[in-house]
Amino acid sequence: MTIDAVAYLSMHTSPLAQPGFGSAGGMNVYIEELAATMASRGVDAVVFTRRTDPEAPAVVVRRPGYRVVHVDAGPARELETASLVPYVGTFAEGVVQWSAANGPHFDLLHSHYWMSGWAGVVCKEAMGIPLANSFHTLGRIKDLARRSDEQPSGPLRTLTEQEVISRSDCVIASTPHEFEDLLDHYGADPGRLCTSPPGIDHETFRPGDAAEARRRLGLPAGPLILFVGRIQPLKGLDVAVRALAMLPPPEGGDAASGNPRLVVVGGPSGPDGAAELAAVEAIAARLGVADRIHFVDPVPHRALAGYYQAADLLVMPSRSESFGLVAAEAQACGLPVVVSAVGGLRSVVADDRSGLLVSGHEPADYAAAMHRLLVDPGLAMKLSVGAEEHAEQFSWSATADRFLELYAGITGK
Repeated sequence: MTIDAVAYLSMHTSPLAQPGFGSAGGMNVYIEELAATMASRGVDAVVFTRRTDPEAPAVVVRRPGYRVVHVDAGPARELETASLVPYVGTFAEGVVQWSAANGPHFDLLHSHYWMSGWAGVVCKEAMGIPLANSFHTLGRIKDLARRSDEQPSGPLRTLTEQEVISRSDCVIASTPHEFEDLLDHYGADPGRLCTSPPGIDHETFRPGDAAEARRRLGLPAGPLILFVGRIQPLKGLDVAVRALAMLPPPEGGDAASGNPRLVVVGGPSGPDGAAELAAVEAIAARLGVADRIHFVDPVPHRALAGYYQAADLLVMPSRSESFGLVAAEAQACGLPVVVSAVGGLRSVVADDRSGLLVSGHEPADYAAAMHRLLVDPGLAMKLSVGAEEHAEQFSWSATADRFLELYAGITGK
């Protein structure tokens, strides 16, 4: 027997959304790539997401065997994630009704994020099929690392996460570190925890000619540091900007061409996104580096490869990351990375082989790590080669293999 059909639940964000805007990010890429890969294996993959556009079709066929279904749950417009809680029950009801009316008969549900997990528990009981859940981020872990000016996750989220963990047939961690977090901070049953990392599209994310990439993107010559991510306190852009201001120009460099520049690809996200962008711009102006920061609106996911190929290094001072897909894809392009030693980044990056792990969030520590790479071509080359090699272990084909194994384990197929 084989897995024939899977219902993927992604209530708060759609795989059709542009990563980098609003709540769309690595999770959107994850679901899109996973569903497409499953479809290529002959699995009927249906992703259910909340309707945010009244004009969007009820069903979008992404490729043979992979569909996105828009479920009416609350106003058909973009809403802040925190305001979606009242519509979880309506969303779950919509999934159950569509499945009953349209088929196929799903072998299991696979929910993503805590809110979809909540809906998944309701659907599991109504449909009588197993539930797997991937959290992507955990409220208690985010709270351990949040800035003092950020609001905590709140008891509704953390208690719901606890309930989803206890009622899921399998909870899937992206890395061994997330596995340990689920054990240590949620008391999860280890017998129902599984580990499966996301993958990388190696046809798209691979090394390229840096000069050609810069020419194509209109980026300047000289040392180039890349930041890719949504602009929100969690991602640490404020740390990257302060670190930039501490970097000296390479020996013999001049202010025009030698001073390192920072390219930021991403847009404001969440209720604090606009305020965070304004705060970062104020920091840059106060430190005298505003003219060395180039903001780029979010680009289609595959277009990120050009930015990775053009840069000298990626900086990722995140305060929390369950996995860190940006770091994985950057490494696949042969780009050395300087990242915070938090969460899944400790698995995604091999310290001193594919990149440099930095403990804490002191800008001076990131500046020192970036300076090492910018002034030592031998180290940069070593990490570039190591980055590409390290990233080879992540592929969507391997991820699909692992998930089919996990799905079979909870369905008995």
